[in-house]
Amino acid sequence: MKITRITVWKKDLALTKPYWLSGGRLKFERLDATFVRLDTDEGLSGWGEGTPWGHTYLPAHGPGVRAGIETMAHAVLGLDPRKVEHVERAMDICLPGHLYAKAPIDLACWDLMGKAYRLPIADLLGGRYEDGTPIASSISTGTPDEMLALIDEYRAMGYRVHSVKVGADIAADIERIRFLEQNRKADERILYDVNRAWTRREAITVMNAVAELGITVEQPCETLDDIAAIRPITPSPISVDERLETLQDMARIARDGLAEVVNIKLNRVGGPTKARRIRDMALAHGIQVYVMATGGSVLADSEAAHLAQSIPTESRLGTWACQDMLIEDVAPGQGTRNENGDLRVSDAPGLGVEPDLDLLGEPTAIYQ
Repeated sequence: MKITRITVWKKDLALTKPYWLSGGRLKFERLDATFVRLDTDEGLSGWGEGTPWGHTYLPAHGPGVRAGIETMAHAVLGLDPRKVEHVERAMDICLPGHLYAKAPIDLACWDLMGKAYRLPIADLLGGRYEDGTPIASSISTGTPDEMLALIDEYRAMGYRVHSVKVGADIAADIERIRFLEQNRKADERILYDVNRAWTRREAITVMNAVAELGITVEQPCETLDDIAAIRPITPSPISVDERLETLQDMARIARDGLAEVVNIKLNRVGGPTKARRIRDMALAHGIQVYVMATGGSVLADSEAAHLAQSIPTESRLGTWACQDMLIEDVAPGQGTRNENGDLRVSDAPGLGVEPDLDLLGEPTAIYQ
């Protein structure tokens, strides 16, 4: 089997309402999504998606995905997509770094491999656990009452895990955390996500002020060096998110005891091929895992669900469904969907979802 054509689509995905994170310093209203289809000489096609969360959240942006694919296309054409590490190496040699641009091609290769071997991606990643993965809501920064109202909206959809955005100022964050913990239900888990907004002093102040609550704080500071500095002087569990980009980052987190939890974002780390290595190192060191897309349609949500359901239940804390935050659905009725607060992958081979071509519109580029 050989890759004979790479087709690329650009699609703007509007959010249902404006979204604020990192203490309200970053605002998002739409996402620049890139959809990729790999066609082969055996008639099978595989789909991938790359949707960064805007261009101010991480060093990634929608036009960069498409520029990266243009650069790498000649290195990918003619390869066997089932040999995912051969494709991975070809992309890494052709374009060092730029993992987010490689992720949709990598996903499309896994989709093709699943279709060729008639297995869902989760089984190819090591074996699917049949229980569903809890979906984590994503609660925009606001007043305590506004944030609880958003949690109530997700509760009505069955959600039991909530990722709450804090990081505005330390007094407001302490108030938010205490208020939401007072109103948290017994079967719920809340992850307090700072998105790198605190300084070291602010992180220590807030985390120690609420330490008796036993909350988990995600990405409290900008860098792994910052987290290493605060780790010995706060008892609060820490989750690393934005600063987990490579296997080397995961090695440092595990070796130096920087976190009890990590959040593997598939687009950020380069797709399933690289993500499974990070998953394995986390599990080998007893570190629990969230798996999420950086954003995007049901294709991106399904990718995250496949990796999540390859993780044992006791180590798998949740995933995220950006589809519930989008106005438009590019694959109506397909893929992993909210089932009373859980995502479950089906027996369908590969990713289990393909976008509606009429909804994608005309391609922006074709390489062959």
